Amino acid sequence: MPTYEYECLGCERRFDIVQSFSDAPLTVCDACGGELRKVFSGVGISFKGSGFYRNDSRGGSSSSSSGD
Repeated sequence: MPTYEYECLGCERRFDIVQSFSDAPLTVCDACGGELRKVFSGVGISFKGSGFYRNDSRGGSSSSSSGD
């Protein structure tokens, strides 16, 4: 289940909560009763291994046999 970050517009408190995709988003801060909003941030992606870079796309070795 994914973890979502919320911020209260009233007291500016931030917290994380684990929710299912089918759960309704939280709307009320339990600390002050203010309005909550989901905080969206960039997703961290780490490309590891071969095949992700332009110079990796054609294979590791290029053996051209020019028997002149």
